[in-house]
Amino acid sequence: MKVVAAEHVAAAAGQDGLPPPGPPEIAFLGRSNVGKSSLLNALAGRRGLARVSSTPGKTRLLHFYRLECQQGAARRPLVLVDLPGYGWARVSQEERKSWQALVEGYLAGREPLRAAVLLQDLRRDVSRDELDLLAWLAERHIPVLVALTKCDKLSLGPRTARARELARALGPSPERVLAISASRGLGVTELWRAILAHVG
Repeated sequence: MKVVAAEHVAAAAGQDGLPPPGPPEIAFLGRSNVGKSSLLNALAGRRGLARVSSTPGKTRLLHFYRLECQQGAARRPLVLVDLPGYGWARVSQEERKSWQALVEGYLAGREPLRAAVLLQDLRRDVSRDELDLLAWLAERHIPVLVALTKCDKLSLGPRTARARELARALGPSPERVLAISASRGLGVTELWRAILAHVG
């Protein structure tokens, strides 16, 4: 599978700003500074498609990235959606509540949505935020893939053991739990395969 085109097509601050329904969509969720932008760029094969910031909480909108994917002679469009990060972003409670309403409204009612990718830093423990989010998605029958990011920070043995530990902590609801390094490309092909299984 090759990405032959990629572009940012929309940014929405509310439900009325969402682009019209179109190609299948995959949502990306995770704690602030977990590496969503880096992973989106790695999946698209475009270094500057999604803006990478060291400032937690910079993504405050829903960002839509349209990709044209080629498999053999066939092309298919796909939209990756970057949702605002949660956790220790330095924002007010009021702004955080508005983000929550935006994210939940999108996830609960977006017809083209096919699956969600939850990002979890391999080095950090699973928190109540992740478990609550998994339960919320499961109640709405939204398939979830988990990307354990920044796996290059650990050598192979500790990485494998840590991935198994986190998979147990995340419980049975994720369909797949994959160790990922956006900077080194580790696990990106495997994540693509898991994503494409949901978009037909």
